[in-house]
Amino acid sequence: MRWARFYTQMRMIFIYFLIWRKIYANQNHSCLRYDAKHSRENPQPTRKVFMRFSLPSLVLASTLAAVSASTLAAGSINIYSARHYKSDEAMYATFTKETGIAINRVDSDDVGILNRLKSEGANSPADVVLMVDGTRLWKADQDGVLAAIQSPVLDKAIPEKYRAAKTPQGTTWFGFSNRARVIVYDKGRVKKADVENYEQLADPINKGKVCTRSGSHPYNLSLFGALMAHWGEAKTQDWMKGVVANFARSPKGADTDQIKAVASGECAIALTNSYYLARLIKSSNGEDKNIAERVGVVFPDQASYGTHMNIAGGAVAKHSKNKADAQRFLEYLASPTAQEYFANGNNEWPIVPGMKLANPALKAMTRGQNFKTDDTSISTIAANQAKVQQLLDKAGFQ
Repeated sequence: MRWARFYTQMRMIFIYFLIWRKIYANQNHSCLRYDAKHSRENPQPTRKVFMRFSLPSLVLASTLAAVSASTLAAGSINIYSARHYKSDEAMYATFTKETGIAINRVDSDDVGILNRLKSEGANSPADVVLMVDGTRLWKADQDGVLAAIQSPVLDKAIPEKYRAAKTPQGTTWFGFSNRARVIVYDKGRVKKADVENYEQLADPINKGKVCTRSGSHPYNLSLFGALMAHWGEAKTQDWMKGVVANFARSPKGADTDQIKAVASGECAIALTNSYYLARLIKSSNGEDKNIAERVGVVFPDQASYGTHMNIAGGAVAKHSKNKADAQRFLEYLASPTAQEYFANGNNEWPIVPGMKLANPALKAMTRGQNFKTDDTSISTIAANQAKVQQLLDKAGFQ
């Protein structure tokens, strides 16, 4: 795309040149007559003649300089993205409009992106990596496929708990948005007091009421890794067995499917990321609105360690051929413009402090109040995931 733009601009320059040459030829012919007439009487007109036919030259030179500068400044970046949200298209378009940097995107999930980066190695065309789970970013860092960057802009904007630990070489990944792992429940069948924390999902009072997606999905693995950090291995194992005993049906589907299952009566309690519920609340579809109205929502563990937050973030790819523009894109993601897209476009909580929330769905879910979030570090959660998977297998949590 960069060379196509360069080719187009060169054609424009050539057209300008042809126009200039015609103007110059006409002016030069008349100017020579003018100069011959006056050269012996007054040398001053010669200087005026020079200025007359040099004006097109100046225009051409200015055009060349401007086009060359824009060509060099405007490039393109290749993004490997696990963000499959239509609302992000406007965010990308705004970045290109502001910078002139085109975006080429390859979509996959977090695991697919990580595997691709590892298999491509130094030949990878990726410049930017976007993932939707903080532990996957941590894993990508551990696997050596991310580049450390020095960015005072990101260091200032992103709180330390939402980015990789800084080294002398810089920081490898940054979180840019948050999703709460909430509990939704059937307001007609379940008391809110019975689902105010994650631990109650295993309480016998909720037998036959719980539904979830696969326990091995990254959103659940991250939650369970955080719970293990609070409870230890033995209690986490017992809790998983209790949740399995309370299943209304085997795990299946995605988060939206869990919300719909609660609304339909298939189950009465489910785990979901907050932005899936927010989509239904904001939907113009009547059926979606009815589903949202039938369920209640709880931000668990407000009296203890807080609600688990799932981080979505990004990094510069280790073998990027355009690290400067890749870093510029990450810095854009921390800007008020991009943070508003995250919040109002995809119903996520912005990570940059001080951002005003204008999303009515998120406000409705929290009743306009702040909520306590779990501060367990990404590295701790990620380090627990291998053991968590073993516990899931032992508990029969598919």
